[in-house]
Amino acid sequence: MQTPATALLKAHGIAFTEHTYAYVEHGGTAVSAESLGVPEREVVKTLVMQDEQAKPLIVLMHGHRKVSTKNLARQAGKKRVEPCTPEAAQRHSGYQVGGTSPFGTKKRLPIFMERSIAALPAIYINGGRRGLLVKIKTQELVRVLKPELVDVALED
Repeated sequence: MQTPATALLKAHGIAFTEHTYAYVEHGGTAVSAESLGVPEREVVKTLVMQDEQAKPLIVLMHGHRKVSTKNLARQAGKKRVEPCTPEAAQRHSGYQVGGTSPFGTKKRLPIFMERSIAALPAIYINGGRRGLLVKIKTQELVRVLKPELVDVALED
C-alpha cells in the first residue's frame, strides 16, 4: 500500500526497501530495531516539534537518542523549541503519530537532522504509516530533504 512518503521517494527516483514490523503503541524505535534485527542508531525517528511561535519543524534523530530542545533552539535561531501535541503533529505532517515520515508531509516543514546520522551509509526511517520503515541511502535523504545538520543529541 503506497503512502505519501513512498510516492515521493518513487517520484524522486530514490531506491528504497520496505520493512514491516508489528507496531507497538509507545514501543518506539527499540521495537522496530529489534524486530528488524538492526542497530537502533540506524533507525531514525521523525519528531514534529514547534518553536515559540508554534511554527512546526521536523527533527531527525537516532532512535536511541533524545533531542536537546535547548541546543536545537539555539542552533535553529529560535527562542525555544518543544514537541508538538500528537494532534498538532498530525495536522502539520499529515501522518498519524508513530507513522510520521519526513517525506511527503502535508506542508513543507523545515527539517533538522542530527549531524552524526549523515555519517551512516543507510538508515531505516518511517515510510508513512505505523509498522512500516523504509531503508534508504542516507545521501539520498540529504539530497531530497536538504536538512540542516545540527548537534542536538543527548546521551541516554
